[in-house]
Amino acid sequence: MPDFASTYLTDVRLRLEKLRATAEGAVAQCSDASFTASPDAETNSIALTIKHIAGNLNSRFSEFIVSDGEKPDRHRDDEFILMPRDTREALMQRWSDAWDLMLRAVVALTPGDLERTLTIRGEQHTVVAALNRNLVHLAYHIGQIVQLAKHYAGPGWRTLTIARGASETYNAAPSTDAAKPTRGDAR
Repeated sequence: MPDFASTYLTDVRLRLEKLRATAEGAVAQCSDASFTASPDAETNSIALTIKHIAGNLNSRFSEFIVSDGEKPDRHRDDEFILMPRDTREALMQRWSDAWDLMLRAVVALTPGDLERTLTIRGEQHTVVAALNRNLVHLAYHIGQIVQLAKHYAGPGWRTLTIARGASETYNAAPSTDAAKPTRGDAR
């Protein structure tokens, strides 16, 4: 039987991979116009949320554990400004690179690493606390991405989870392909 630490590391990696697939499935359903659209002046576009997540992951997981998770070269406020160089292709490449960096760092962790201490903005965290903080942060922003993508897709939206009215069918055979929800292109 695996120990709790090994189980946790496996689960956190799987949760992160699912969050990534969910966000990418939503983004795949966006036109270029909806990728950069913002419903109002105080709401970030999908593009800005992608840019912010990439900046956050690069800062947190570069030299993970051994240096402060808030790197001196990170300019967080700039993550909320769309620059001419921030094309969809460029932002999605930064996104992909940042997720790959984070997942490599998580995969490299051993059960013994979970109680180690690291620093984020000068504040001490265990590795478990830092991973949980990251998971919550990502879930928050990925929910925003999905909500905006769904809004802009309108009736053309392909659900990324169990479709409305399909719970009983799914619950009756959750491991069969016939019971799986219609999914957007997650990769």
